[in-house]
Amino acid sequence: MRVSPNSQCPCGSTKKYKKCCQIYHKGAVAKDALILMKSRYSAYAVGDSSYIVKTTHTQNIDYQENKKIWRDEIDTFCKNDHFLKLEILEFINGELEAFVKFKATLGSGVMVERSRFLKISNSWFYIDGEFE
Repeated sequence: MRVSPNSQCPCGSTKKYKKCCQIYHKGAVAKDALILMKSRYSAYAVGDSSYIVKTTHTQNIDYQENKKIWRDEIDTFCKNDHFLKLEILEFINGELEAFVKFKATLGSGVMVERSRFLKISNSWFYIDGEFE
C-alpha cells in the first residue's frame, strides 16, 4: 500500500483514506457509480487489485476467470505507475446504468475516460469505458 489510512484519500476528497474509499475496499457497497468509480481509482492508487477484480463486470474485456493472474497483472500496473490526481468531469446517474467521465493524472501521463457502470442486485460494476 502506498497510502496510509491517515493520508488524504487518493480519490480527491478532503477525507482521510480510512474514512473514505478504504471503507469500500473493506466491503461497504457503493451507493452509486460515482462512488464506485472514485473507490476504484483509489484501489489502483493503493494497489488493491482484489477490489478492482470484485467490482469489474464479467462482460468487461479485461475480465479473467483466473483471478490470481488477473490480480498479478493489476498489481504490476499499480506498482509501475503513480496515481497523482483524479478529476470528475461528468456524472450521469441512472437507475441501472450510469456514466462517469473523469481525468486521471498518472505518472505516465493523463487519461480521460467515459466509464460505464451497471447496477446488478443492488451493486454497481464497471463494465467498460471509452478513452478520449
